[in-house]
Amino acid sequence: MRKAMMIMALLATAAVQAQTKKGAVITYGVRYNGKEIPGAGVKMIVQGNKARLQPLGNTQQKERQFLDMKEKATYQVMTTEAGNTFTLKKAFSSYEKPELLPGTDTILGYPCKKAKVIIRSNTIEVWYTDALALKGTPTLSVVPGLGLVLKIMRNGNSETFATNISMQDVTDADLQWPANKGQLVDDAAYMQQIIESRYTTLPVFNGEQLSFGNAISNPPADQENVTYHYAAGTVILKKVKLPAVKPGTTLFAELTQYSNGDAYDRTGSVFMVPQDKKISFLNGLRDGVKALPVYKEKYQGVISTDDYLPTLELMRFFTPFGVHKYNEQVKIKGYNWADSAVFRQDITELLPRLEGEVWLGVFIGNYDGGGHKVSLRLKYYPGDSREEQKKAANWLMPVFNTTNLMEMAQQEYGTMFDNDSLTVTVNIPEGVKNLQLRYISTGHGGWGGGDEFNPKLNEIFVDGKRVYHFIPWRTDCGNFRLLNPASGNFGNGLSSSDLSRSNWCPGSVTGPVSIPLPDLTPGVHTFKVAIPLGKREGTSFSAWNVSGCLIGEK
Repeated sequence: MRKAMMIMALLATAAVQAQTKKGAVITYGVRYNGKEIPGAGVKMIVQGNKARLQPLGNTQQKERQFLDMKEKATYQVMTTEAGNTFTLKKAFSSYEKPELLPGTDTILGYPCKKAKVIIRSNTIEVWYTDALALKGTPTLSVVPGLGLVLKIMRNGNSETFATNISMQDVTDADLQWPANKGQLVDDAAYMQQIIESRYTTLPVFNGEQLSFGNAISNPPADQENVTYHYAAGTVILKKVKLPAVKPGTTLFAELTQYSNGDAYDRTGSVFMVPQDKKISFLNGLRDGVKALPVYKEKYQGVISTDDYLPTLELMRFFTPFGVHKYNEQVKIKGYNWADSAVFRQDITELLPRLEGEVWLGVFIGNYDGGGHKVSLRLKYYPGDSREEQKKAANWLMPVFNTTNLMEMAQQEYGTMFDNDSLTVTVNIPEGVKNLQLRYISTGHGGWGGGDEFNPKLNEIFVDGKRVYHFIPWRTDCGNFRLLNPASGNFGNGLSSSDLSRSNWCPGSVTGPVSIPLPDLTPGVHTFKVAIPLGKREGTSFSAWNVSGCLIGEK
């Protein structure tokens, strides 16, 4: 019995020895302009001909990095949240070749040689030693296989430097060499996986059609994650559950759109329907515009009241002329039409209204049976510790929105500026401070005398005092020509999509302006928007789509 136990002990010892090899652990710090950055270093674990890089202070590392000196290759391995593993293997020879330089230095007691390499226009200086039977680099793409790199200097100001070299036994558990490398992929596919793993994507709509006049059969009301169609098919709406986010998070709205038949440039809007009050815009969508409160005896659902909040506009966009549908019908040498339009906008400031259960919608005005196809995604990008310390706005109230999202269901155009201004009274609750108005404005009236093509002054008043004024105007519409295959061409060589417009271009997003209101205190205040609306010409008329919401800290 004793003999058997001795044999088992010897076998166990042999197993441990088989898993343990002489190696080293090298730690590196990081300095920028001579100032050390806490937690930004890296640790390299070396076992024989293999090494692993481990960032210090990164407990949520999504990628693992390895060097194989025998194979002369690097490995980058990542496993997605869905459990799929992807690996990029690159030969040392595929990295930028270093230039060996004269001179030596001593780092941590080891003599070091010097080299230089140019990577993406960055000058990288490297100090490495051959005095140890070890090789490795703290930055995978910088001279792997040259020797044991103890210092890297980028552009003379960013430095990665060895702080300690510990010669010790390294176990297989320490090295964590990947037993399963999953699917081997190329650089492009791997970078896609890496980038997409850094943020969270929440799909809202996928390939939904916004068109006019087709039969609509909506499911029963108030279901979650079900698409509803309204306004003769030109509005889609869905109830979704949005996550609570940490401070410092950046939120982007991303909408992909292409023509499914409609050849024209159209107003589009991504919006949220507040449910705070007795009446919401959802009542109008379900029951018709007569269910909405009326402003100036004519305009439905455009301003906040005691019982109603207008829609919160997340993003204003404008479809190009016929992208995708008309690409093959309009061929011009040298013009490579885009397959679709992609509209992206940072909407982080609207996060106070974008958590929990919300109704999100998309509108594209059109009178075409094929209309448009859209996909909407929300993308959440985590912040770093510095951003998380910033004081974030946490109070938001929609004040007005004259964009007639139910245009195809008889909601009036924003023509109230003809003889008057847009006026709304709001009550700001106690404790709200550091207010600003998020304001979006675009002018419409698509003939020579219309406001689409004529600059008009926008003035914002609060309690009778002008707090902001500007002329919303875009002169960069020519940048979007390759999104507009169905745009008309003129005798002078210009295209209709090239023309300057009142703050919008076919194929672009119209961003908001932020109007600081530091002196605005809690209580009742009156806001007024004044625009000199152009006069009608026959059946042609001008209109302005303006939306505004108050944002502050509470």
